[in-house]
Amino acid sequence: MPVVADLPDSFAARARRWLRQHPLALDALIAAVVYALILVNAAAEPYSPDGGPRFGARDVSTLTVVLAALAAAALVARRRFALPVLVLTSTLTLIDLIVVSNTREAGDRRAALVLAVVIALYTVATRTDRHTTLRVGVVTVLGVTGAGMIFGAQPWYAQENLGIFAWTGMAAGIGDAVRSRRAVMDTIRERAERAERTREEEARRRVAEERVRIARELHDVVAHHIALVNVQAGVAAHVMDSRPDQAKEALGHIREASRHALDELQTTVGLLRQSGDPAAPTEPAPGLGVLDELVEGFVRSGLTVTLDAPVAGPLPSAVDLTAYRVVQEALTNVHKHAGPGTHVRVRIVRGGGAANAALEITVHDDGPSGRASEYRADSADHLGGGHGLLGMRERAAALSGSCEAGPDGKGGFRVHVRLPLQTARPGGNHEETAL
Repeated sequence: MPVVADLPDSFAARARRWLRQHPLALDALIAAVVYALILVNAAAEPYSPDGGPRFGARDVSTLTVVLAALAAAALVARRRFALPVLVLTSTLTLIDLIVVSNTREAGDRRAALVLAVVIALYTVATRTDRHTTLRVGVVTVLGVTGAGMIFGAQPWYAQENLGIFAWTGMAAGIGDAVRSRRAVMDTIRERAERAERTREEEARRRVAEERVRIARELHDVVAHHIALVNVQAGVAAHVMDSRPDQAKEALGHIREASRHALDELQTTVGLLRQSGDPAAPTEPAPGLGVLDELVEGFVRSGLTVTLDAPVAGPLPSAVDLTAYRVVQEALTNVHKHAGPGTHVRVRIVRGGGAANAALEITVHDDGPSGRASEYRADSADHLGGGHGLLGMRERAAALSGSCEAGPDGKGGFRVHVRLPLQTARPGGNHEETAL
């Protein structure tokens, strides 16, 4: 039984959704109902000897049928042309009152088409502002009611004429009330959406400000301890030979300061972690020392990789990590867009002299023929749209380096990154890192 009871509600809900999605169909349905009611009103006798209405007791003229059809058909376009539809239905009603009513006795006259005017006036009230509704409503109510009193049922104060006044006046009033309610609901909905957006933006802003504050505190803490370590290390180096006991004490201070720095660093960085973030890795950051393992993984996936990396000696940790990530991202892009079977050459060399030493990474693939290479060539015209190339550029820019990526003109793709091996001091001088 519950399932059977839910079926009508489900059908009604689907019907309402369909009618909201197809307003023209709803207007056509309303027009058909209005046309039927106009004909029934024109053919019914409201006052029969037994006290009840009699349907089909009056003859309906051909002109009334035609005018009713025109008025009902005009209602189909009431949403797009509210005022013209109101003018047309009012004109057709006046024609029916003036022409058709003259063929009947004074007590048998009626404004059968006024229902179309009521619907049209309601639409105007819901689609326009209150000032327009007031002006148009007054003209329509007085015009149709006055025509009914002159050409309609007699005497002029007959209830049919008072009914015309009441129905048209209520149509304007109800339409204005509906429009006002819709405007209020739209305003409330807009305010709620704006408040939600503002609340989310405020939350994000506060989170960003808090993270900046934590980063500043982290900088202050680490800078203090590193400065202390630097001073104690200088003392230890100075008295190492002459006073070993004092050098030992200085090394103890260094150990204590570094331990405090690591503890505070771990505590502060822990505040920046999001819920669900993986725990901090215990192994060191990857670098070019494990590049062979990275290449081997891509070879197993189907790529043919030639590695040429004659780099000897230590590299700055930031440069070492960035070079590894650049090669990793470049090979990932080749595997994703070019597919297995592609030949890739990875070359990592030191370039420049002592003053402008730099690490240069080049990843060049031949690319397959066919649609895959065309796709990669097309996507290369919009460099920066992908997160991989954007990440390479950001990593290179963070080290004052450069990143160039694009097709080589032969169907392949080339990525070239240059990372300086020097760090800049605040005063503009440069300190060369270990080579």
